[in-house]
Amino acid sequence: MNTPIAAELFPVGELLAEELDARGWTQSDFAEVLGRPAQFVSEILSGKKEITRESASQIGAALGTSTELWLNLQDSYFLWKQSQDLKMQENLDAVKTRAQLQDLAPVSLLAKRGFITSTDLEVQKRQVLSLFGKSSFDDPSAIGFAARRSNGDEDFTALQHSWAACVKAVAKELDAAAFSRDLLHDLAKTLSKRMREPKAFAEFQSLFATVGVKLVYIESFPGGKLDGCAMMVDGHPVIGLSGRGKRLDKVLFTLLHEVAHILLGHLRDNGEVILDDLSADHGGKEAEADRLASKLAIPEPLPEIPARLNSTWIEQQANELDIAPIILIGRLQKEGFLSWKTTLVRNAPTAIQYLEHWKAPLPVNP
Repeated sequence: MNTPIAAELFPVGELLAEELDARGWTQSDFAEVLGRPAQFVSEILSGKKEITRESASQIGAALGTSTELWLNLQDSYFLWKQSQDLKMQENLDAVKTRAQLQDLAPVSLLAKRGFITSTDLEVQKRQVLSLFGKSSFDDPSAIGFAARRSNGDEDFTALQHSWAACVKAVAKELDAAAFSRDLLHDLAKTLSKRMREPKAFAEFQSLFATVGVKLVYIESFPGGKLDGCAMMVDGHPVIGLSGRGKRLDKVLFTLLHEVAHILLGHLRDNGEVILDDLSADHGGKEAEADRLASKLAIPEPLPEIPARLNSTWIEQQANELDIAPIILIGRLQKEGFLSWKTTLVRNAPTAIQYLEHWKAPLPVNP
């Protein structure tokens, strides 16, 4: 048969009718050839019935064409017709936008955390792009990364990007004095002693603000695999904590690790973020930060470790070191003197209830 013209403009039934006319066949003739009722052919020609794989095969056999020809003609027309439907195109544009948003950020989670405040898609788009410092989806990320992560061989995930973006957004809303490295170092050396009263953790945000450092708590994103981060925002060092690990000594060590990055001069005021997963094992700057954090946590050398450790010895040594017992337990676990499953950590204090006291002003959404 001749190739039909402008398939996108004409229903496949009209093209089939032209082919029957060219052959001099009536609808009844064609129905008889197909072994189908005349009504079947009539409904195909009028567009009331779609051509199926089976009927396309029969039409192809009758007219000496491929099955695919009639299915393709039908699909081409339907797609063209769909392209002329403005409401449908608006729906498809919305689907594309939702997909772009989901690639960039966990939309439902950001809404739950208050960083997205609207259900209107265009408003959500503006809010998410603003959070990432973008004007369009094609813009490069305004946040760079240097991190220690358990998935360090993989690209940074949308969850990790989003968590850091939330930390940065909240930090912009916080006030702090001019930064002083010396005052930060002096403050950091007192943290373990302050932890003898776990509730002191709630005061850390305001204490750090007096030395020019902004502390931000953004609850860990499920699957985010991050403990903390450090970055420069508007000339101020910023430390973000996720609370992952929950136990007071673990969160404190994360805080001190990020403090160490600042004291060691690892931060650059160029938009780069140091993301840390303290379960990962890396050398270089991370090992250097670990060593300083350990020294800040327990400045004195550990006492001689007895063959059998018990709570009485832990309490006694913690008192002599003037630190919270859980901090000593954490060090002993890290250095292999205590099992990670030791019963000595039963009912250990957690940091989350105190982190939740920190101010977390949300950015003003566009």
